[in-house]
Amino acid sequence: MIQNSNFVEIDGSYGEGGGQILRTALSLSVVLKKPCFIFNIRKNRENPGLALQHLVGIQALSELYNAKLEGDEIGSGEIIFEPNEIFRTDIEIKIETAASITLILQMLLLPALLSGKKIKIKFKGGATDTFFSPKIDYFRYVFLPMLEKIISSLPGNNNGKLEVEISRRGFYPKGEAEVENYISPINFSQKVKEFNLTKRGELKKILIISGASEILKEKKVAERQLSGTHQTPLFYKKAHLPIETKIEYYDSPLAGSQVTIVGQFENTFIGTSILGKPEKSSEEVGKEAAMEFLEETKGENTLDSHLSDQILPYIALFTKSAKIKTSKVTEHLRTNIWVIEKFIKGKFKTKDNIISWNNNVRNF
Repeated sequence: MIQNSNFVEIDGSYGEGGGQILRTALSLSVVLKKPCFIFNIRKNRENPGLALQHLVGIQALSELYNAKLEGDEIGSGEIIFEPNEIFRTDIEIKIETAASITLILQMLLLPALLSGKKIKIKFKGGATDTFFSPKIDYFRYVFLPMLEKIISSLPGNNNGKLEVEISRRGFYPKGEAEVENYISPINFSQKVKEFNLTKRGELKKILIISGASEILKEKKVAERQLSGTHQTPLFYKKAHLPIETKIEYYDSPLAGSQVTIVGQFENTFIGTSILGKPEKSSEEVGKEAAMEFLEETKGENTLDSHLSDQILPYIALFTKSAKIKTSKVTEHLRTNIWVIEKFIKGKFKTKDNIISWNNNVRNF
């Protein structure tokens, strides 16, 4: 253990015990200028300790903020991270595997938005679409619009945003994506007094993006995935309005495909993404995406189960009080709450899928 009261100590095996603990803790460490010591990293996983995708993100964050970093090696069970001021505004992150680009962005985005500077982050390698992480289209069409909604509610004129330019898609297991991200900072001086998102309002639009690597175009994989969504009549009955569809083929070195479905409601965005698999027909991939979207929207929730935990650090930082309604309170979400409360004075409560936040202190 660290014999220094200034350090926030985080048990990396707590709750869900995965990489999200690292991403949230280090992101908040930079923003709040609180050094942290994380131990028992992924202790109960099959391959415990830091994996390459965690290491790449941590080292990029350290480079951007000139942080003191110890324990940054594959398999390490603990790290010491002491952040500094913004040091660089342009960084290229090279990844030799299919590590998730969106998960690394989760760690870098919040500090970048609050850096006061425009930042460019380029990925050379890694995956835009891989397992156990947000697909890049979900990130662009669900997470980012909801983040912009929170930012736009801040007092004053705020233009903070992330622009994503995809030159090449990367799929599991090879990756080799090329993505550039341009982050404009937030002019953040005052928190939102109350952010209430418990009513989603009328469904305005459904967007289905069915995409695949160019090398799968002859097999009409994207078209067949889209047809699979048509095999779920309840999905189309639920919509009560025309559904916008996009069929896309990507420049990518490896065969891969994905389906993203986005529901744009009056007050929110709810979505889901499914990755294609060699052992599953393209039609089944589309059908699975439609069924999952139905599941995520069957109640009166305002956020899907994946976005709910991803958005919590922003809610905790930018609002004095808030309420959101999730489709499901997951272990992932409970773990993220635990990490956030280690850094920020305030309290989350969950009841009947309502997540409430209370932070009536002047400073973080």
